[in-house]
Amino acid sequence: MSALNEMQFLLRDVFQLEDSWQASERFADYTAELGDAILSEADKFAREALAPINRSGDEEGCRLEADGVHTPTGFVEAWAAFSAGGWPSMAGDPAWGGQGMPKALSVMADELFYSANSSFMLYSTLSVGAALCIDAHGSEQLKETYLPALYEGRWAGVMDLTEPHAGSDLGLLRTKAQDLGNGEYAIEGNKMFITGGDQDMTENVIHLVLARLEGAPAGYRGISLFLVPKFHVNADGSLGDKNAVTVGSIEHKMGINASATCVVNFDGAKGYLVGEANRGLQAMFTMMNYERLSIGVQGLASGVASYDAAMNYAAERKQGSVGGELAAINRHADVKRMLLTMRVLADAGRALAVYAAHCLDSSKSEDSTEMAQRAALLTPVVKAFLTDQGFESCVIGQQVFGGHGYVREWGQEQWVRDARIAQIYEGTNGIQAQDLVKRKVCVDDARALKAMLNDFLKTTPDEPFTLAAQQFVALSEEMVAILAEHPGREGAISVDYLHALGYLSYYHFLLRMVAAAQGDDLSERQRRLAFFEMRIFPRFNALLTSIKAGLTVDL
Repeated sequence: MSALNEMQFLLRDVFQLEDSWQASERFADYTAELGDAILSEADKFAREALAPINRSGDEEGCRLEADGVHTPTGFVEAWAAFSAGGWPSMAGDPAWGGQGMPKALSVMADELFYSANSSFMLYSTLSVGAALCIDAHGSEQLKETYLPALYEGRWAGVMDLTEPHAGSDLGLLRTKAQDLGNGEYAIEGNKMFITGGDQDMTENVIHLVLARLEGAPAGYRGISLFLVPKFHVNADGSLGDKNAVTVGSIEHKMGINASATCVVNFDGAKGYLVGEANRGLQAMFTMMNYERLSIGVQGLASGVASYDAAMNYAAERKQGSVGGELAAINRHADVKRMLLTMRVLADAGRALAVYAAHCLDSSKSEDSTEMAQRAALLTPVVKAFLTDQGFESCVIGQQVFGGHGYVREWGQEQWVRDARIAQIYEGTNGIQAQDLVKRKVCVDDARALKAMLNDFLKTTPDEPFTLAAQQFVALSEEMVAILAEHPGREGAISVDYLHALGYLSYYHFLLRMVAAAQGDDLSERQRRLAFFEMRIFPRFNALLTSIKAGLTVDL
């Protein structure tokens, strides 16, 4: 599949993004032609600079030495080229050196980079999210000091949340911050599972650290956010002495081995408050929600890479006979089923990611509360559903290869290993599902959900889809009522609920793609839609049955 062609189809025909951009003062400089050029360059960089160091990076991994973490061969040079191309600054604030591109455009570039090398792309993803958080909550001095270097790619940002005893429950964290009385704070504690916690590609690493001030309230309400640089920054922007930040170890993992996952120790390290004291978690969620969208794209991209490899292999591998002749396995019905499943999941997943990003763009350019609520509603769906479906596609792709998919030579086993983490970090998919049910649907009696589905029905008034949407709304209303009487039951049904909404959304976007298609492309997209309706969407009805059963009893 040419992901680039599919992106251009979404940009121009399905979502007609240029029309939205031109109607917005914020994005008026962006045209479809410019979008095509940017995506073409991203595709070229992904193929020529990132893909060649994907397998070697996995095999070499990162190593911890006396002077810090060293990334695999070729990563330093790739980062320099990545930064020179302006990729870290794509969606950044122009006031500090960013390019201010629409998020709907940048997520498509992200997919191309993730499809080539997930481990490499994680360094950029965390850095972009850190810059977004500093821009939204940092003081003018912090912005002036740190944002230009982050957007240039000279420095990189990371997120330090998890502690050995405090993963999903951040209210348990013990890292402390002492007010030194001069605008500085001494940070003391340990963090683990820190993606990109150190590396040798940039001059400085900027840690955004959650910690608790002395005397702060217990639990979530007493958490503050601090900016802690690896190297102190002088008044003129030059680097000073090393801060008291050290890497205790790097994790030996199942996958993403070229991404340094670190244990980070803060031994009285000097840091600076970001936002208000005791409101650090709210500030950090600015970064976390961006990361969740990006990790959803990582899951999507892993499935796309797996599909491309499986499709090419199946066209060449000859086994068995069709019509009495030795045939390539892509002519066998079971392999066709697998390839079509992967293709449909990729097409619909990409459309969902771009749509969620477009909602974010609209919320900013139009100052729309409705679009902000819709983006919030879709964020856990994008993170969890795209990573679940992406991993499924990686496993299916491995199956297409048969025994060759289980050995290192063909690369499929790496995609399975690399994709698995996306279902776990940045909030496990089970937690994403509970967030959807409790904080996005029940909190407003499903009003934001119903508004989105009403818009979907106006755009794709297909009778089977309409019936499914009506069933889902009725079940959602029933769920809201039951959970108001029986709080706690959401944990038993939330994953099924998120998946049901995911499949319903995929149905909508596949219908939109058929409506936008022409010529030979139309018949092919109709074929994929029919396959989805007959072979994949029946999962939706099974999920509704499971949800109804789960709402009636306590586990």
